Amino acid sequence: MKQKKFDVIVVGELNVDLILNDIDSFPEMGKEKLSKKMTLTLGSSSAIFASNLSSLGAKVSFIGKIGKDVFGTLVLDSLKKKGVDTSYIITSKEFNTGATIVMNYEEDRAMVTYPGAMEHLQLKNIKTSIFSQARHLHFSSYFLQPGIQSDVWKLFAKAKELGLTTSLDLQWDPAEKWEFDYRKVLLFVDVFLPNEQEILCLTKEKSVDAALNQFKDLPGIIAIKMGNRGSLLYKKGKKVFLKAFVNNKVVDAIGAGDSFNAGFIFKYIKGVKLEDCQKFGNLTGAINTTAAGGTSAFRSYSQVMKTAKEIFKYKD
Repeated sequence: MKQKKFDVIVVGELNVDLILNDIDSFPEMGKEKLSKKMTLTLGSSSAIFASNLSSLGAKVSFIGKIGKDVFGTLVLDSLKKKGVDTSYIITSKEFNTGATIVMNYEEDRAMVTYPGAMEHLQLKNIKTSIFSQARHLHFSSYFLQPGIQSDVWKLFAKAKELGLTTSLDLQWDPAEKWEFDYRKVLLFVDVFLPNEQEILCLTKEKSVDAALNQFKDLPGIIAIKMGNRGSLLYKKGKKVFLKAFVNNKVVDAIGAGDSFNAGFIFKYIKGVKLEDCQKFGNLTGAINTTAAGGTSAFRSYSQVMKTAKEIFKYKD
């Protein structure tokens, strides 16, 4: 097989996260609350996934849109430091880089996002011929990218035409309308990576079993993230549940789902058994919670495995 320049190309949203921890209480109109810790860091599901996948050792490139501003510089510098190729990221003079304010409360959080440039990435901005340089395509945060929504199926179809495997993490719909033609798009997706709440909202079902019944005739794998309970793998009617690796000293859970994705896809592109992909995804999701933000727990594969063995007693 011909060697590819990249293992994975990621198409998705880019923004920074302003993270507030140790907050007195929930915000109230007309009142001021205090936070004892603040972090400004790389945000966005797609970027956290790309960064952590690269830290694990995969060759990763990114396609997205940012503004020509301080936040955009932070995004580029952060991705480059993690070894992610940024040569296909578009810098706009017209739109500002997106930003999310994250308020953490134990293992839950509240967020407010300014989308900025990420809303304006369009299929016509992407040279799909680039896909031939990679083995796998990942797309994340469909609802935050209206500029590409109507064409996202074409993105995946082109990737499959060029022989790539594919993955999709839909993420939350801020409008809570869940208007996504999943039956059309998932025909071209090998690994669908929703969390439990997202798949219930998407299918308008009250149980995961009922939701999965709507996917029984689609070709791909579904890996459902279930927080500190674990994950559920579904393929052709067969379900495998694996318990989470539990961290009793959670710093925050920002990016834990994206880190699950990174671990799962890292193993998936190596062709290992699906349950091993799932197990490693559970592990990387848990490791994410040992440090603040979505990427600081991931520096290298050896460091990740050291954390895995010391905190979670993981045996490779």
